Parts: sequence; C-alpha cells; structure tokens
Amino acid sequence: MQDPPPQLRLAIVSGRRRHGKSFLLETLTEAAGGLYLTAIREEGRVPTLRRFNEAIARHVGVPAHALRLEGWEEVLTTALNVVDRAAGAPLVIIDELPHLLRHSPEIPGLLQLLYDRSQSGKAPGGRIVLCGSAMSVMNELLSGTRPLRGRAVLDLRLPAFDHRTARDHWQIADPETALLVDACLGGAPGYRPLAPGAAPQTTEEFDDWVQRTLLDPGRALYSRVEAEFLLREDPRITHRTLYYDLLAAVAQGTSTPTRIGALLERQRSAVAAPLEVLESTGYLRKEQDLLKTRNPVITVADPVIRFNQLITLPLVDMIEHDRARQAWQESRPTFHSKILGSHFEELARRWTRAFAPDETTLRTGVVGSTDVPDPAAKTKHEVDVLALAPGERPRTAHARIALIGEAKATIQPRGPHDVARLEHIRGLLAAQGHHTADATLALYSLHGFHPGLQRAAAHRTDLLLIDLAALYGCGPVLGGR
Repeated sequence: MQDPPPQLRLAIVSGRRRHGKSFLLETLTEAAGGLYLTAIREEGRVPTLRRFNEAIARHVGVPAHALRLEGWEEVLTTALNVVDRAAGAPLVIIDELPHLLRHSPEIPGLLQLLYDRSQSGKAPGGRIVLCGSAMSVMNELLSGTRPLRGRAVLDLRLPAFDHRTARDHWQIADPETALLVDACLGGAPGYRPLAPGAAPQTTEEFDDWVQRTLLDPGRALYSRVEAEFLLREDPRITHRTLYYDLLAAVAQGTSTPTRIGALLERQRSAVAAPLEVLESTGYLRKEQDLLKTRNPVITVADPVIRFNQLITLPLVDMIEHDRARQAWQESRPTFHSKILGSHFEELARRWTRAFAPDETTLRTGVVGSTDVPDPAAKTKHEVDVLALAPGERPRTAHARIALIGEAKATIQPRGPHDVARLEHIRGLLAAQGHHTADATLALYSLHGFHPGLQRAAAHRTDLLLIDLAALYGCGPVLGGR
C-alpha cells in the first residue's frame, strides 16, 4: 500500500486452510477502505459474476442491479476504476482465487493484460491481492511461462503460528499441555474458534479435550472431516483413496517412495507423482540429510492429517459409535510413540533455527538432522538436531558444525550417558573430516535433567540443556557459559 507508483501492482498471498488469510485480508480491506471479493467453491461462473457485480455496486454506493458486467475483463477493469475513484485505498482483494479458476481459467491472462497496459498508462492502476488455500494452484501462478510470472511484487506464503505464538493464542499456561495441543493441531489459528469450551490447562484436561474435539464426530474439529476438507482443497487430489493410503504409509514411518510403493504393492513410478502433490500442498515434507547425499526422508508435515491417519482412522468405527474415550485410551501409546516424539524433535529444530541465536550465544546456519555411521560398532546414530556453522552449505565435505543435539520426549530425565553419546558422535564426525572443535552439544528434554548433569552444564561452555520451559521461552537454557 506504500508503493508510490500509480501503475497496477499485484501480490500473491497463499497458505493452508485455517491459517487466517481471509481474516487478515478482510481486516486490511476494512482498515484501508478497499474492495474485498471472495469466490465460493460450489458457485459457477454466471452466479459468481453476478455476485461480484453486486459487490462492486455496493462499494460505489449504487443499487445492486445497476451494474451488468458480463465478462471478467469488464469486472476487473471496473473494480480497479471504482477503487481508484473511491475515498479509500485503491485496493482489490480476490480471495479463494483457485475456486474462480475452476470455471474461469482466463483470469490470470486478463490480469497480465491489465498489468501490462497499466504500466504504459492504458489501464487503471491500483493494487490487486490474489489469495487462495489450494497451495499447488497458488504456487503455479508465478511459475514457468504462466501469465503472471515476473509481475507480482509480493509472494507471501502465510505459515502457521510457531509453538510459542500458538500457546499464547490458545491461552494455555502450562507448556506441556501446550505441546500436546500443538502436536495435534499445529499452529493453525483457525482451529481455536472451532474447539468447544475452554482450552485445556493441564495434561489431565487434555485427554477430555481430545475426546470432545478431534474425536467427536459431531464437532467441526473432528479430525476425519477436517482431513477430508484439507485434501479437497487441491484440485489434483481426485482419487482420495490413494492419497489416504500414501499418508497412512508415511505416518507409520515408511519414508521413501520405493518403500511406500512396496508397502502399497505399487511401482515407485506410480506413487512418485501423488507424493509430489502432497508435498506441494504442504501435507508431506521431504527432509534432506544435512551431511550425506541420499534419498530424502518423507514425513507427514500437517499435524491434523497425522492425527487422523494414526489415531482416528484406525479406530473410526469405535469413535463413530460413541466410544471415543475407549478409542483414545487405546490410542495413547501410538500418540506418544509416533506423534509426540517426532513433534518434539521438530520443535527442537524449530527452536534452534528461530530462538537459539537470541537466547544463547549459539550462531547457526542451516538446521536439520543426519545419520552418523559408527563402523566400529557396526551401527549408526540418528542425530535429531544438527546445525551447521553460518555460511556452510549442506552435504559438503569438511563442514563446520555448530551444534549436535538429541531431543527426547520420553519420561526419563536425561543424564550423563546422553552427553557421552553426543561426545562420541562428535568424535565420529571429526573422524569423517568435519570440523567439530567448536561444536556445541545440546540435549532437549521433555522431562528435564538429572541434577548432576545440571551442575556439570553450569561449568561447561560446550553443553546446552534445553527443557520444555526453555523451548517455550518461559525458562532459562542451562549451560553454554
């Protein structure tokens, strides 16, 4: 809005469903006095044009039937002319653009035409924001030879809240309870209004909360229904049975296309394209080893889909016959072993990227994970959190390593043997040629540390102890001094 040139400017805003895009854009429109237009999935071309006509007429203050714009070029041009002449900002927002493209694929080409004409003063100026939840559609707007490539001044992908902001949003005082909720829903702010009653404040209240939200078929937050909504956002997901099978395989720990195909008795080539679709939508994530060139590990990125695949669907018959409490009791071991542990590891990596530089003396570059072979023991060690030094590129020889960390959500406090393991891994990495002399060792623990280890950390500059309070910013990081 502060860009002074009068010519037309375009912006793209995208993000997964429930991330708050429409809320932010509607608030912006109201504050700036712009024009907000939104598409409806079930609406065809003619009723959409009619409704947009009415919205433009209301904005200019004339009767709804006063405008009879019959094509998208007329609608877009008139919308820009109207906001240019109105008292508010020259702003037009088109929300849920992918729904329009189902029946009007010519819109990006018309926007290109208006943009190019506006640069030479032959079309109105103003600002147009295009928004949508179908990530694959929005990502392709500016790709390759698409009409809008090179014409958008902003491509904003709205992420979920981080775990600290999500805790504040849910108003949960207890960090452990906040972690449990985050493991189920992530940081999508749109879930808070859908959850009945107060947010859980203790781990005991969390059990009841799960049963009356994610495991209640009568609620909007029922994970089976929400997962179906999410998958329907992408127009390429048509044969949902295959996609559910892929998500289930990945959620269970199958992490490469070849193994996923074998589990589903399909060729690797048959699952490669659907896996790419799920990755482009943000429902799956490919994680590259930071030190070695190998196949990336595929994981479920969306917490709601992960919960649905691992908890709800295996016991859906029990849940939908009013036995949610029993289903949850039977699912709790799965929740702790397959959801909470991996979520805690991701939270540890997130803290290392976003918060460690401000809350410790640590300076890091790329953060991820790796496997370190141990030839003498004929095994390998999984490193949950690995940070390269600033400026280091992944998968290069003789990398400078800033941090080697282990994240554990088990009930036992971490002790000296955990530090000894990290020291051993540091030695193995040094033997491989990596620079580890300045590497910090980090233990991330859901249930704290032995007192002796805390005392030792107070006297070591190469050891950090990060408990859940520290991860959530309500407690100190121990060590590193």
